[in-house]
Amino acid sequence: MPREQKEVRQLQEGSYVMMDSTPCEIDAYSTAKPGKHGSAKARIEGKGVFDGQKRTLSQPVDAKIWVPIIERKQGQVVSVSDGEVQVMDLDTYDTFTMLVPEGESFEADQNIEFLEYEGQRKVVG
Repeated sequence: MPREQKEVRQLQEGSYVMMDSTPCEIDAYSTAKPGKHGSAKARIEGKGVFDGQKRTLSQPVDAKIWVPIIERKQGQVVSVSDGEVQVMDLDTYDTFTMLVPEGESFEADQNIEFLEYEGQRKVVG
């Protein structure tokens, strides 16, 4: 799996983190002061990169956490039909089908940017 470990204190808004075994982008990050018998805690709010689900996580700031390595790639639209778009990866020349995000429209030969992690892909809008 393409991921690495980081301490919770190294995370920041806009970066990625694994929550419930799902890659999420951090929307909000806050810390609470250390208590009498414990270390400072961080509260992380995120949104699933591929499923859009909101998730929250509370961890000590010195805890280790998995961070997914999500690749940002370039592709070219091969064809468009019925809410799906066929895309060719411009690095590997592999072709695959993705759903067209709501409110987006594509044309053949258009260059697009997409995110990829463990076979999951999403157009960057």
